[in-house]
Amino acid sequence: MSLFHIFLVAIIQGITEFLPVSSSGHLILLPALTGITDQGLAIDVAVHVGTLGAVILYFWADVRKAALGTPRMLTGRTDTEGSRLAFLLLIATIPVVIVGACLSALDLSSALRSVKVIGWTMLVFGIVLWWADQRGASHKTAADWNLRDAIVMGLWQALALIPGTSRSGITITGARQLGYERSEAARLAMLMSIPTIIASGVLLGVEVYATADFETAKDCAFAAVFAFGAAYLALGLMMRLLQSINFTPYVIYRIALGLVLLWIAYTTGDPMGPPA
Repeated sequence: MSLFHIFLVAIIQGITEFLPVSSSGHLILLPALTGITDQGLAIDVAVHVGTLGAVILYFWADVRKAALGTPRMLTGRTDTEGSRLAFLLLIATIPVVIVGACLSALDLSSALRSVKVIGWTMLVFGIVLWWADQRGASHKTAADWNLRDAIVMGLWQALALIPGTSRSGITITGARQLGYERSEAARLAMLMSIPTIIASGVLLGVEVYATADFETAKDCAFAAVFAFGAAYLALGLMMRLLQSINFTPYVIYRIALGLVLLWIAYTTGDPMGPPA
């Protein structure tokens, strides 16, 4: 891969991973709409590692708290702030793991990677995000996160396995619907991304390990660094903006992109669909 191709993939992943606009949808669309060769599984893993590093660094205080509370949580005690956070993150991750395993077992993941699917999910879940953001109350903070809310948000997060949905977007939607403040909804969604990215990265990493070589490792290192920088900047910008604006700008972008993709899919044919 050329350095420009690696840079392009990493920047797209880094910017869109934590914004409610779907990173997977954009990465799937890149080769489909531009003709660029698909970046491959190794680069996918690398950019996810980069974004994982960014969210861990940005929310280091919460991550450290949960990490220190994990041993206590594993003994069945959730009587401290850290062990409680670790437990709730674990519970919130279970739905996406179960649904992901089912999709993989039924070989449905590839069938969902189409411009039509991404167009519809961009459009529909963008409108759902707007509805939840406008109608949702804003009386809860991360300190109010409980078992019921973790399960509900985990179920919302599982929908993100459909390309174009946006993991952060759909989780924020669930949090806003439950009454969390905008910045707190985003904070919880970002923390929930950590075990999810780790789980998917480990699974994909096992597949990549057997075929990795020096050239691939070098490309992956560049991709991870670029993705880390882009993700950290995008995450910081979004969290600052949420102090003064709502999610409507992201909704407008999703709706516009969704309509364009549906127009392409239904008028010129789906670039990722079966041949006519």
